[in-house]
Amino acid sequence: MNSHEKSAPSRIARHFEACANEDRPALVTFITAGDPDLATSQAIMDGLPGAGADLIELGMPFSDPMADGVAIQLAGQRALATGHTMKATLQMVRRFREKDTDTPVILMGYYNPILSYGNDAFLADAVAAGVDGLIIVDLPFEEDAEFCLPALKAGLSFIRLTTPTTDDVRLPLVLKNASGFVYYVSMTGITGAAISDYDVVGQAVKRIKAETDLPVAVGFGIKTGDDATRIGKHADGVVVGTALVNALAQSLDAEGRATDATAPAVHDLVRSLAQGVRRARD
Repeated sequence: MNSHEKSAPSRIARHFEACANEDRPALVTFITAGDPDLATSQAIMDGLPGAGADLIELGMPFSDPMADGVAIQLAGQRALATGHTMKATLQMVRRFREKDTDTPVILMGYYNPILSYGNDAFLADAVAAGVDGLIIVDLPFEEDAEFCLPALKAGLSFIRLTTPTTDDVRLPLVLKNASGFVYYVSMTGITGAAISDYDVVGQAVKRIKAETDLPVAVGFGIKTGDDATRIGKHADGVVVGTALVNALAQSLDAEGRATDATAPAVHDLVRSLAQGVRRARD
């Protein structure tokens, strides 16, 4: 089967296994690094596990995203407007690891900022910072030799995206070098839309799980605790991003700056989502 975990179970594998032992899906939360500023973003990240997040996806801000909806595009723009850099993103992970050596951290984004940083330097610095895995949206399996295989060799999980349009011919190829977990994008289009048919999502998860031993997490369209419950009946993990970014954005002042309500707005929604995943198998 398709798995590139190190000989000892990775933090990602351990967390999915622990959630499975509790008979519930894992809650995977996404925030954009540096949004709306570095200090607030760090405080939000540091508080996610206590609010109920099992894994953290940290978005790497990029000026020209392809698959992100308006909310996450704006989050990236807010971060970049404060001068946020890839080095600052890795520094966030290092600071997080000073307090939390257990929660998996996955960097998510696009290849261009990594290429600009330098592949070898990025992989070395990511591992040293305490990163567990990568989701690189615009690197298909045809380019595995470019970055996926070096990332695996460095000890980082390389999480693959599958979608409703990934057919039976392409699916095994997408999964070939996948590790950590498989991220199923529940719909075509961009982040932030709504799920129309939960049963179809469940059938898709079953199809993927027939091809891999890796956990399957579902993202896109999950906004509330009830959504998390409904998706969690089928999936090993529930990924929430846009709803958290929207909660953050709605807490900002008229100039787009953080307020005393910003971190609590995100953490309160995470608590509600965490309750949702715990109801999923009732």
